[in-house]
Amino acid sequence: MAVFAYRGLSAEGRNVSGVIDSDNARTARAKLREQGIFPTEIRAEAAAEDKPERSLSPFARRGMPAAELGLLTRQLAALLGAGVQLVDALAALSDQSSRAGVKRMLSQVRERVREGASLADSLAMHPKVFSELYIGMVRAGEQAAALEAVLERLAEYSERQSEFVSKVRGALTYPIIMACVGTAIMGFLVTYVVPQVATIFQQQHAALPFATQVLIGLSSAITGYWLELLLAIAAIVAAITFGLSTPRGRHLYDTATLRAPYLGQTMIRIICARFARTLSTLLASGVQLLPAMDAVKAVVTNGLLRDAIEKSREEIRQGHGMGQTLAQSGLFPPLLIEMIRVGERSGELEGMLERVADNYEREVTHSLDQMTTILEPVMTLGMAAVIVFMMLAVLMPIFQLNQIMQ
Repeated sequence: MAVFAYRGLSAEGRNVSGVIDSDNARTARAKLREQGIFPTEIRAEAAAEDKPERSLSPFARRGMPAAELGLLTRQLAALLGAGVQLVDALAALSDQSSRAGVKRMLSQVRERVREGASLADSLAMHPKVFSELYIGMVRAGEQAAALEAVLERLAEYSERQSEFVSKVRGALTYPIIMACVGTAIMGFLVTYVVPQVATIFQQQHAALPFATQVLIGLSSAITGYWLELLLAIAAIVAAITFGLSTPRGRHLYDTATLRAPYLGQTMIRIICARFARTLSTLLASGVQLLPAMDAVKAVVTNGLLRDAIEKSREEIRQGHGMGQTLAQSGLFPPLLIEMIRVGERSGELEGMLERVADNYEREVTHSLDQMTTILEPVMTLGMAAVIVFMMLAVLMPIFQLNQIMQ
């Protein structure tokens, strides 16, 4: 069945656009007229069933930000809660969207739902927008006849993830900007200013202080061998990228990350917060523990922790508790293990996971604030030390030349 993009007028005289599945253009026009739409333009596109990756233009390649996805999900949940049918709710969201990619995606989802497909299967045609976690929760909501409640949880989950990522980025923004600006200034001084000053000193045949000789030597190395330096940096980056693409290289990187002082504990808290939040959302939405454990691996970025979760899942299948199996890896914090055990004993596992996620997110925010507080003066002092060194290296020979001339 082909996919046709259309433009036309609604029964109220409004301009509408979207996509519709049909065998041919004539049938597509007939289907649109049945829906009260008078088409003015119809053109064929690739079939959604055959090309799921191309179901939306540039929007599909970039995906959707968590905040925007959360807003879209909350709006859909609100419409369903108000008694609006799913097809009509998708049509309303498509009409109000100002982005062509979002409008097209929602139109395609609406058409598949109109033809009898489930919402989860329709969303699965857009894998770069909706993750397996998202689709799995929607499918569980449809099976349990609790789609509205599941969409509310998904919206809250997406908003929390967006807020958490924003906090992490906000804490790291200032140090990164300072490092980039400082590097740019130092590069300009070493590659442009210092060579000009060095020429004056060489013309005077004056004996230069050691600091000045070091600075001029560094400047000469950078300006004289900049191509070789760029090639060396590119080779190092390529080697690191290739190493991370191999299983052994990735394993070494994941191990080093977890064992790094301070950074390792912070990374563990970040991953455990995402793990606990995601698993809690899945369980609260009616997803069974084993499928939830399989889906939650997608949010665990560290290979060692992901392998530990997979091993725990296999042992849970054999009848063991999740807290016991996760503790055997020795990688997860005691607080997470203990909260999971309490949740398993009390039957409130999702609630305990929610609490531990809140706790770890607060700890991560506090840790990042502390790190930023320490980094700011350290980087400022470091930049000041470099600037003082460069000033002395340049000014000391000038003072010597001034004394000679007097």
